[in-house]
Amino acid sequence: MGKESKFSGSGGKAAGPAPKAKKPGGRKGGAEGGPKRAALQFLEYYYPIHYKAGIALEDALRGGTLSRHQVAILWLIHSEGRDGRAMNRKAIERSLSAWFEISGAAITKALRAMAQPPLALVRLEEDPRSGREKIVTLTAKGETHLEKMIASGEAYVQRIIDNMSEEEIVQGLHFFRRISEIVDTLR
Repeated sequence: MGKESKFSGSGGKAAGPAPKAKKPGGRKGGAEGGPKRAALQFLEYYYPIHYKAGIALEDALRGGTLSRHQVAILWLIHSEGRDGRAMNRKAIERSLSAWFEISGAAITKALRAMAQPPLALVRLEEDPRSGREKIVTLTAKGETHLEKMIASGEAYVQRIIDNMSEEEIVQGLHFFRRISEIVDTLR
């Protein structure tokens, strides 16, 4: 039986630490070869994490309804938009272009599909400060969809962290926070 964890959600039981998995490149724990080899070891973990966990998380967020680009648009509005509800279309394009190989036309196509039935998740409105610019605003249906999308993503992540100790969870959160801070300074 797993131990109780304040991170396991809804008072559930955590399954305890996951069994030791084979590390990329056959290594076991720690930065073998010291700091000089650590960058290579981080690199060897990056793609398995990105493609196994990251893509599975994106699929959970998509819910079989949206494209990866549309999920990213909703997440951008949620995390960087005004009150988590509205965002300038150009700002969306800047962020998406940094994350994906995507054209402005493809972004417009994704937004139009999100604005029309059956999705109707956003409204595209003229920016009062510039007739050429658009503001992308979540509709009530879009807000509800976003809440469900986040809940699906949270449930997927919960399945992962249910197999971790509190210490591993705290360390993981610290690691992700630091990586995010450092990457922001490298741009």
